[in-house]
Amino acid sequence: MIDPLHPPITTLVKLGSIAVHADEGVSAEGHPFDILTIKHLLTDEEVQEWLKAMDALAFLPKKRSDRS
Repeated sequence: MIDPLHPPITTLVKLGSIAVHADEGVSAEGHPFDILTIKHLLTDEEVQEWLKAMDALAFLPKKRSDRS
């Protein structure tokens, strides 16, 4: 089980990459590659495990699709 407050460096690198690609993707110079990369990284096992652990601590917003 991942410690969400002290994730491995590999998880931090992937999260950082998501942030940079998101920033570029919404910019005027955004490219479809940015969105594709974000989608790919969001399916990564480490990233998913970290997201689930952070959600269990109630540190992430709920997705609209998950609200009831």
